[in-house]
Amino acid sequence: MQHTGAFAWCRAGFEPDLAAEFTGRAAAAGIAGYARTERESGYVQFFVDPADAVSLESAVPWRDTVFSRSTMSMLAELKIADPTDRISPMLAALQGLSFNAVWVEHPDSDAGKPLSGLARSLGNALRPALKRAGMLTPQAERRLHVLLLSGTHIVLGSTRPTAASPWTQGIPRLRMLAEAPSRSALKLEEALMTLLSANEKTALVKEGMRAADLGAAPGGWTWVLLREGMHVTAIDNGPLREHVMDTGRVTHLREDGFSWRPPQSLDWMVCDMVEQPVRVASRMATWIREGWCRQTIFNLKLPMKKRWLETQRCFEVIEREAERPLAMRAKQLYHDREEITVYCRAL
Repeated sequence: MQHTGAFAWCRAGFEPDLAAEFTGRAAAAGIAGYARTERESGYVQFFVDPADAVSLESAVPWRDTVFSRSTMSMLAELKIADPTDRISPMLAALQGLSFNAVWVEHPDSDAGKPLSGLARSLGNALRPALKRAGMLTPQAERRLHVLLLSGTHIVLGSTRPTAASPWTQGIPRLRMLAEAPSRSALKLEEALMTLLSANEKTALVKEGMRAADLGAAPGGWTWVLLREGMHVTAIDNGPLREHVMDTGRVTHLREDGFSWRPPQSLDWMVCDMVEQPVRVASRMATWIREGWCRQTIFNLKLPMKKRWLETQRCFEVIEREAERPLAMRAKQLYHDREEITVYCRAL
């Protein structure tokens, strides 16, 4: 069976932005296609000629796309005529294929969340059926994704696990700890998991490193860095939580995060200041250009419309003003809202 395009989960309400991103990335790779979206659905389908499907998988990889939580190659789209038998149509559509695992997923949306129970029961029934048919084997290269859009509407997709999101629906399940100063701590925790590979995190996030947190109050991101064993200079005119200061590894300076500069180069700088995204992008580029930090993670607060265009504009500012080759990735994380989180380092 030939792939028909790409399917991706996203934050509900951001479907037009992901569709614009897919369209732009596909066009840059010389691939013609079109997006099908439904506002607040939490997903986007992007259709191409089957001959371009393999090329599309390379053009819109999960790790490099901004608005996709998880991206899959589409295999088939099914409208189930008999809701008492969803297994038979899926087995027929997957004939001749094999997979190493099965994930049954549903949209992270108001309409999709009631499907969670059906997703669990369908997965429990489908796995043994695939095994009996010889279609579920550890030796297979790809993972099957059963995307349950309604009780009678199913999209079948696949991924290579090494190049795909490691979480169902692209959502890491993080727990808010009682000692976290704010929920923003979850954003930086997720960023370190999502924007860095496991090997990169081991190499780039180490105990004893020195970091700055711009716009630190009340201390959520500083707290995450402290948990990684770092020493942090927290820049904010507002107060930090007392237990964060009590660690003895925080220097709190009541200064403006847009004008402060470190007296010596730091391993990390993080920034979650509320400001115009282009202004933040320009300041982040200055930090990289001047060598004030080796790498940075920061948020860009996006406008309500044309978010992909604004994202591209910010990327262009960073690349131009940094004046050096960069490694840069960005994601709209599960714990983000009207923003994206960016990782950047000089090469």
